[in-house]
Amino acid sequence: MVGKEHPVYLFIGQDSASKDARLKKLEEEFLPPYTKLFNLDVLYGKELSLKGLQEKLLCLPLKSKKRIVVIKGSQNLKDDIKEFIVKYALKPRNQVVVVLDIDAYSLKDGFVKQVSRNAQVCRFKEEIRLDTFALSRAIDSRKSSYALGVLNQLLRNGEKPERILGGLRYSWENSAADISQLKRKLRLLLACDIDVKTGRLRPDFALEKLVVNLCCLSKPSG
Repeated sequence: MVGKEHPVYLFIGQDSASKDARLKKLEEEFLPPYTKLFNLDVLYGKELSLKGLQEKLLCLPLKSKKRIVVIKGSQNLKDDIKEFIVKYALKPRNQVVVVLDIDAYSLKDGFVKQVSRNAQVCRFKEEIRLDTFALSRAIDSRKSSYALGVLNQLLRNGEKPERILGGLRYSWENSAADISQLKRKLRLLLACDIDVKTGRLRPDFALEKLVVNLCCLSKPSG
């Protein structure tokens, strides 16, 4: 945990109003009145270059002990900037308060995990990320109603049936699943794929049938 004298903050979530309110508190805490114009920089992850960030971090505060540098959409930062920030968070500049604003991120992205070790993490409301991995988890939990809801949302979001089937296959083939159970799942996936490709069933009906059948699979013995 970093000290109050040189903090790095990690804002995670989609609740913009709550984030703005938290940022305002930081401004009131660190910036004297009427110095915000000179001591607050708001940057954007997609547009930011490493040199541009470094220049902002090296700027000295004006009529204040601190400056605040906010990076919106930090999940979109380039890899070289992420690497720099991970190292910077280990020993941040005393005059700068850095706020990394992240809307959503993949659990496979180690950036958030690494930075959070040396930052004050502030979590806000986060949307549930719906993908084929979420669908496979719902199926494995045998929550048929929830799994069907995830499936229908994926279809409404424009996800293609073949991508859903491929994602489920990938998820299970790369898990430590029981081999006999895996074979049963793959047979059901194949049957669904045939139903879709031959036009025997409408794709959404075929996928709904698949989800129900998968949720009804008995748990492996042992």
